[in-house]
Order: sequence, then structure tokens, then C-alpha cells
Amino acid sequence: MPELDNRKQTILRALVFEYVLGAEPVGSELIVQKHDLGIRSATVRNELAEMSELGYLEQPHTSAGRIPSDRGYRYYVDRLVVEKEPDQATRLQVRQKTDEGEVLQDLLRDTTSLLSRLTKMLAAATIVKDHGIVIRNALVSAIGPQQALLVLVLSNGTVENRLIECPIGLTLDDIGRTNEMLAQLVAGKTLRTAIKLKNPPHGPSDGQNKLVATIWVAIRSTSKEKTRGTVVTEGEEFMVAQPEFQKDVRLLADVLDSIGDANTLYEALHGPSEQGKPITIGLENRPDALVPLSIIRQSFYVGENEAGVIAVIGPKRMPYDTSIPLVSFTARALSEALTKFLGAS
Repeated sequence: MPELDNRKQTILRALVFEYVLGAEPVGSELIVQKHDLGIRSATVRNELAEMSELGYLEQPHTSAGRIPSDRGYRYYVDRLVVEKEPDQATRLQVRQKTDEGEVLQDLLRDTTSLLSRLTKMLAAATIVKDHGIVIRNALVSAIGPQQALLVLVLSNGTVENRLIECPIGLTLDDIGRTNEMLAQLVAGKTLRTAIKLKNPPHGPSDGQNKLVATIWVAIRSTSKEKTRGTVVTEGEEFMVAQPEFQKDVRLLADVLDSIGDANTLYEALHGPSEQGKPITIGLENRPDALVPLSIIRQSFYVGENEAGVIAVIGPKRMPYDTSIPLVSFTARALSEALTKFLGAS
């Protein structure tokens, strides 16, 4: 990537600022009027033309101003952005939200909703796809004559509840023996192991055997489901409100379709980022429907183990200076809350 001199860097920073603010191509006159650069409009115009030749800017129409290209955004994010840490009020909101939940799904739903409102963009979170997640506890409780509740507590903070049909004649002793079996054969096992669970040894009653067979199916099914990864999104309405998408309804539909596909979004959030940085811009995103977007993401942890990713997603014309540090702060707050709740070191 060709290096820019100080003047070009200053002009690029000003252009990105104005384009993020107004969502319209930026001309030399506007830059001179609003930014004290100490140079004339003609000089700025020449610099804009040179940066366009270098691939940092694009000109949508011959008579229009310029907008940043993917290369221009990447240069800005890597070398020019001045990050603005969240203010005290914002940090307090994030801390309160991450401290409220104990079940990971609810915690992520509330946190992504807040992050979306704070950034006015789509927010997303994933629970990492990991066969090594451990079933910390497994318990079945009767909730009626023909129904029981299977509860699986996982090491990444997830609590899974499944309704189980009880066989006729099942007794409380059968449920007690079943819980002893779950403690011996399931608790402490990884999801990878749970997927391959063999049929358990027969118990002293037909009722218990039928209950355990049903539970084993539920555990294997849940384990397969959880290792596919989970995606939470909030704030699709902010995507609809972006000027660039309002001008192109088909583009908006393609973007929303891709974001709505959990597998596509999961892979996009967990894909590699340029130069090891947790930001992908434009053509760095896959599939092609995500090319109009930028994704800022950070992993969060339970102790030293990655539990998932928190992200904001929006047009390439996004306020990187505030969004990058806010996503980083939110990821740290999630990590601290989950580690504290789960007692991980």
C-alpha cells in the first residue's frame, strides 16, 4: 500500500470525517471551508485527484466529490483514526448490562441491543463453535405427570433447557437414579463426547430406561446444535435507515438476507481480518453481499477460553473513531462478567 505524505493524510482524514457525517461525496471546497488546512481549494483538489489515482478515493460521478475506497478506509483505520474512548455514562450502561445477566444467551441479547442503540448500527454476537465446551452439570426434574425438564449447564455460560416426555408410571426414585447416572456419565464431558454418547446401562425399571433413552437423544441433539455456533443480532432497523441503502433497495435486501443467515454471519464474524486487526472492510468480507459493509469485532472470554465474538456491522461509512473502542470495551466487560459468574481463573 503506497504511503501518503502528511498533507494527503490530513486531507484523507478530513474527507472520511465529512463523508461519515453527511453520506455524500466530499469536494475540495467543503474540506477547505470546514477544516483549517492552510491550503487553497485548488491544492486540495489536486491532492484528491492524486489519491484517487493511488486507489484511496473513488469518484461516483465525474462532477461529484470523492468518497473513500476500501483501500482508503483501510489506510484510515490502520494509520489515521484517533480512537475516542467511551465516556463515563456509556461505560456505566455497558457495565450495568453485562452485570445483569447470568445466562449467556440473555446476556448477549441485552448487550447487543444496548451496543446497537449506542452505535446506531447493527450489533451481533456469537457463541463460539467449540466441540470442547464441557457439560458442567446435567439435571432432570419432573414438572408434571408426563413431562420433565432437562437442564444442561455448559462451561461457556450457556444454560440449555429441554422438555422431556415422561413414560407412564415413572416414579421420583426413577428420576433420582437418572440424575445419579447423569452425574456419572454426562457431567464433566465435552460436547464432542456427548454427541457420541452410547446407550447407558439398563436401570431397575422400564420407566427409568425409557426416560434415559429420551434424555440421551436430547443431549446428543443439543450437543450437535450447540457446536454449530449461535448468532444473536439486534438493530436491523438501523441498517435500513442508512442513506446508502435507502438509495438502493436491492442492495439493502441482499445485505439483510446475508445478515439473516446465521451460518453466513457466523463465518463472517469469525473470519480472518486484515493484518491481524479485528476489522474487515468492503472486499475483505465474504460473501459478496457483505462487501458494502465494515465489521468491527472483538472476542470475549471465559477465563482464558474464547466464548464468542461481539461486533458492530454497518456501512463502510461508519464512525470508526468511536465504534472501535466501544466494541473493545464491551468485549472486556463481557469477559469480566462471564469469568466472574463462571468462576474461571
